[in-house]
Amino acid sequence: MPEELYAGYRSILIRTLGDSPKLRIIDFFLDNPLFDFTKKEVMEALGMSKRTFYKYFPDLEKYGIVIVSKRIGRAKLYRINLKHPLVEMLREYERKMSLQIAEKEAAALERA
Repeated sequence: MPEELYAGYRSILIRTLGDSPKLRIIDFFLDNPLFDFTKKEVMEALGMSKRTFYKYFPDLEKYGIVIVSKRIGRAKLYRINLKHPLVEMLREYERKMSLQIAEKEAAALERA
């Protein structure tokens, strides 16, 4: 995965709820629900420092928002917990906001 792939990316969640490190981590996993990542891969993709990442990631794991999906030797791979109530709410919020934005853009095109 290219380094800092998501560093400049601003999703609907980030644009509407703020650009906090914890939300950026959650957003990364939400954008990639079918894939497993090491902590290092997430840090590199987000362009996030190790210190910042480790300040916020333990809470996401502690509360079950991000879960260990595989173990390869000593390495742990993580993915978003799609059954977590917060994750379900964020996915629904993102879906509704996407529809709202699409409707506004379609209306603007009709007026033009």
